Amino acid sequence: MKILAVSDQVDERIYTTNIGDYFNNVGLVLGCGDLPYAYLEFIVSVLNKPLLYVPGNHDPLYDPRSPDHRAEGCEFLDQRVIRLKRLTIAGLGGSIRYHPTRVNQYTQAEMYLRLLRITPALFWNRIRFGHALDILIAHSPPRGIHDENDRAHIGFSAFLDFIRIFAPRYFLHGHTMPLGDRTSTLTPFGATMVINVFPYRIIEIEPL
Repeated sequence: MKILAVSDQVDERIYTTNIGDYFNNVGLVLGCGDLPYAYLEFIVSVLNKPLLYVPGNHDPLYDPRSPDHRAEGCEFLDQRVIRLKRLTIAGLGGSIRYHPTRVNQYTQAEMYLRLLRITPALFWNRIRFGHALDILIAHSPPRGIHDENDRAHIGFSAFLDFIRIFAPRYFLHGHTMPLGDRTSTLTPFGATMVINVFPYRIIEIEPL
């Protein structure tokens, strides 16, 4: 199955009435944060495929009662684990905390606590399916992989430990832009392929 993953930047190749001509064989869409909800809603309405997303550090605090705080027709996946199209997918949004009052920002310790909330489901999946997770979608990268040294773009150490324990097949993120000599967007880490999807990427995966 082909998956369209998007993050951070509206891309004119997607935000067009011809999107179906280029992405008609996509079976699932994953959003890694910091995208206008109108953009996500456009994608899901035109492609008519499930769209799961997590928030970025520039997104509003999720509120299912407010049209301005959710993407209509899309499924919010932050701190959740779901089974869809025979794939197990989890989501963890947000960035490192660099401003004391902004939403969707966390300290290194806080991200460890957020990870703990989904671990029971992942251990149960390992028992049921023989593996814990196929895909984790996040906004920020793991610490030391595709991240930056400035205060707002440091990755999470918790994600490294998460990958070591649960070994998802793919870890998808946005938040950082490949520029200059930092051109790598695919980095294997153990059994996991870490992918920076900024601004979009097509991924092919088959259920195990």
